[in-house]
Amino acid sequence: MKRWLPFVKSHPTVAVVRLNGMIASGNRRGALNDAGTAQTIERAFSRGKPDAVALVINSPGGSPVQSSLIAARIRRLAKEKSVKVYAFTEDVAASGGYWLACAGDEIWIDPSSVVGSIGVISASFGLHEFIARHGVERRVHTSGRSKSMLDPFRPENPDDVERLKGWQEEIHETFIDYVKDRRGARLGDHPDLFTGNIWIGRKAVEVGLADGIGHVVPKMKEIFGDKVRLQAYGPKRGLLSRFGMTLADDAIAAIEERDAYARFGL
Repeated sequence: MKRWLPFVKSHPTVAVVRLNGMIASGNRRGALNDAGTAQTIERAFSRGKPDAVALVINSPGGSPVQSSLIAARIRRLAKEKSVKVYAFTEDVAASGGYWLACAGDEIWIDPSSVVGSIGVISASFGLHEFIARHGVERRVHTSGRSKSMLDPFRPENPDDVERLKGWQEEIHETFIDYVKDRRGARLGDHPDLFTGNIWIGRKAVEVGLADGIGHVVPKMKEIFGDKVRLQAYGPKRGLLSRFGMTLADDAIAAIEERDAYARFGL
């Protein structure tokens, strides 16, 4: 109540938003995307006029578009509300996860945090030999020469691969420009900075991908004092998920997320 009474000094408040999991579009439970995080982020910046917003990030990445949308929303609100944003990484903030971390004005990491992976990846399977051995004939009819690109049931087409790599380069350049804009002069000049390489703890600080080693509670107390209030914000669970009625989707999501984290030895 003290915060709402005139002439009474209140303790500083920091809104804490947890961004945990794969970054992907759609309604899959646990996935991070702009539609799913928008309400939480808006509330964190608007409710009670916080002195700062802290992002607690644990993500191996995912969709570059959703990463960009979430980060853009955070930066827009930070500017509108004149609120500083601190990003704290846990196990991993890689690829799209690092994109989210760069939405913070400062990035603080654990000594064992995996950070970076500034690159673009695409993965699929080639099944044309498998279906041929089993007597399966693939029939595809299109009205455009490029409509059936990267079909996993047909042999890989060098022109399709070249086109895909061109798209990846465009996204990669956008990612690099964003990191350079957000980190500015703090970035080092290590030759592997934008090659998709990852960095651990203090090494990430040395190359300029993070500002230092620190955890959310002690760092916020260091900045705002011991009486700082940390107000956590998170997404509301839907009715179906409360009753365990999304088991199939959750199982698929868990496998995909486990695979994403495994790329970083986690």
